[in-house]
Amino acid sequence: MNILILQASPRANGNTAWMAEEYKKAAEAAGHEVTLVNVAKKKIAGCMACGYCRGKGEGACIQKDDMQELYPLMNGAEVLVLAAPIYYFTLCAQIQAPIQRMYCVQKPAKVKKMALLMSSYSPGVYDGATAEFRDICNYWGVENTGFVSAKIDEQKTEATKQKVVDLVMKL
Repeated sequence: MNILILQASPRANGNTAWMAEEYKKAAEAAGHEVTLVNVAKKKIAGCMACGYCRGKGEGACIQKDDMQELYPLMNGAEVLVLAAPIYYFTLCAQIQAPIQRMYCVQKPAKVKKMALLMSSYSPGVYDGATAEFRDICNYWGVENTGFVSAKIDEQKTEATKQKVVDLVMKL
């Protein structure tokens, strides 16, 4: 399967980035083609709600930023993995912009399955993020293969790595 991981941590060696790399390694070992993009390093503006894409744009966003690199990757992916730190009770801003900019195409064309990787320093802060993720899966009509979360004492551990590998095995 063609897998796209959108990794949204601005910390290159952070906990979320580590989980995304572990997912990539496990998926490649299982024979999947994987592209990992650090969207935190991209210049992607939020949706302006201008309506251009629904009219004159015929599905194309009027904004010309780094999201232009992601549209073909997202539309070619069969599996989309969101990897995001949880800073304040929901998915971080760096992952929100690419998600919201998919408004112009409704949903990635070939995506059939999604997964979520998230980390936080606090336990019990994942409800908002998992609800949002579930709602995206439902709206797009794709299979929610699950999520892995890691709070401070679970980050970069063998137990968390195994949870990530187990998530890949659901493909």
